[in-house]
Amino acid sequence: MAYVPAIPLGGLLGWRVFNESAARQFDAFSSSEAVIRDVAYFKENIANASSPLDLIEDRRLLTVALGAFGLENEINKKAFIRKVLDEGTDLPDSFANRLSDSNWKEFSKEFGYGNITLSRVSVPEFQDKVAQQYLEQTFEARVGDVDTDMRLAMNFRRQVERIAQDPNVERVGWFKIMGQRPLREVVEAAFGLPTQFGTADIDKQKEELEERASNLFGGKSPAIFSDPEVVDAMLRKFFLQNEIKNGPSASTPGLGAISLLTSSPSSSFQTINLILSNAR
Repeated sequence: MAYVPAIPLGGLLGWRVFNESAARQFDAFSSSEAVIRDVAYFKENIANASSPLDLIEDRRLLTVALGAFGLENEINKKAFIRKVLDEGTDLPDSFANRLSDSNWKEFSKEFGYGNITLSRVSVPEFQDKVAQQYLEQTFEARVGDVDTDMRLAMNFRRQVERIAQDPNVERVGWFKIMGQRPLREVVEAAFGLPTQFGTADIDKQKEELEERASNLFGGKSPAIFSDPEVVDAMLRKFFLQNEIKNGPSASTPGLGAISLLTSSPSSSFQTINLILSNAR
């Protein structure tokens, strides 16, 4: 049976409660028999995958390999995966480099089959790194099975830290965020951007994100997300904006009292303000 995280509440309050037990739950997930078997199989056999075809033809290996990069749902696209791996990332016009989802680039780069340095599958450090990423990403996926917003928040916190620390963050940081749909969803929701925002010119989108970030956090570069407090504030806005958009749920703080005090549509705006004040 797949591990099921304990997430009794949704929204901002649920996020806060979950974070108090997340480390313990991750340890429990990592210690489950099925996960231990998958990781052990990968470490014991990945060195034998000397070519992309070897990897693709071993579904157990491929499950861990893709899962480590958040690509687990793409496992049946064998021809696509092989093209990503065969061409590598050394050349700017390689297949992986041209894809909008940068996870494919990271996947191809880490395995290295198509690069001049060749495959890294026999390197112990590589094996450990992929195995650890698989644990992290798969735990997030299990959380997402229960609450999608929490998976988005976990992914944002992990990924945006890497982007913020990239030496080229000033030049490409926002483009990397816009290029990953889960990151984009968090940013657009937290900044209160309209649904048609993604259809605007890409440079205009970058300018708007810079302006919103500067107004809220005092800096226009994604480098601001190297500060955990800024990341926490961003996720708080993400959850609160979604609560405003979707309406209060059974787990919303103060909902019981509010339902006794409000009964007409005209009071909805005041209701939301009271909910948000209780959630802070």
